[in-house]
Amino acid sequence: MSAAPALAARPRTRRSPAMTRALGSTRTRVGLGLTAFIVLLALVGPLAAAYDPAAVVGLPYSPPSSQHLLGTDYLGHDVLSRVLWGGRSVVWMAFAGATLGVGLGAAIGLLAGYSRSRLDDVLMRSMDVILAFPQIVLVLLFVSIIGSKLWLIVLVVALAWVPQVARVIRGVTAEVAHREYVESAEANAVPRRTILLREILPNVTTPLMVDYGLRLTWSIALVAGVSFLGFGIQPPNADWGLMINENRQGLTLNPWAVIVPALCIANFAVGTNFVTEGVARAVGSIDADSG
Repeated sequence: MSAAPALAARPRTRRSPAMTRALGSTRTRVGLGLTAFIVLLALVGPLAAAYDPAAVVGLPYSPPSSQHLLGTDYLGHDVLSRVLWGGRSVVWMAFAGATLGVGLGAAIGLLAGYSRSRLDDVLMRSMDVILAFPQIVLVLLFVSIIGSKLWLIVLVVALAWVPQVARVIRGVTAEVAHREYVESAEANAVPRRTILLREILPNVTTPLMVDYGLRLTWSIALVAGVSFLGFGIQPPNADWGLMINENRQGLTLNPWAVIVPALCIANFAVGTNFVTEGVARAVGSIDADSG
């Protein structure tokens, strides 16, 4: 998380060299490969599943065999089929929560950083109130009141990231707002909305991308954690977090029912984290060179 606030806003011409250098990094390429693999697994995995994920096809905790390559789970479901089906919920909910949270947080941060008025204080104090609640507690609070609805989980995950994103973007925006090209636009009576969209937003894109990577990584862990606790995807639907919870008591009988979904979640989180670190290091190296 320390990488995002350290990123100073830069002229728009800096964005292309930063991304070029990031894509040339081995860390970034490995991260992109891991992330793409998990996303592809979630998209096409169900097409390759040999069994219905909710169908009982054998005895509980049967070991791997030619019919069931990863064995069966606590009810006799085919583990491989449930793994192939279980990625969709984690992937789309993590991406949706991170995207919505970063979008809302960026909008609030831009308004607060450029307003130079009491609106800044009102928005930031509101963000502090939300920030006081731990993310998992915030999610479980709403889910326990309203119920295990996927749209609600996505919405609350997004809400959990809004204050943090807003604080980061507010700081960068406040710095960019004093640049000469922004002051020139103001002197020429350019509408404030146009200044925000055309002058300030392009210059906070790089730190925003780094912060998005961080929120996506944490969204993966949060979404999987909610399912593990039983508040996310409900049986008999397949979900990687749910699979870990369902089969943890049979870890000594058929460990693959726990190990494989855990590895999928870990690969997804590590992949997005590698991409984030690659971009952050590339931007930091350009800052060091220019300094």
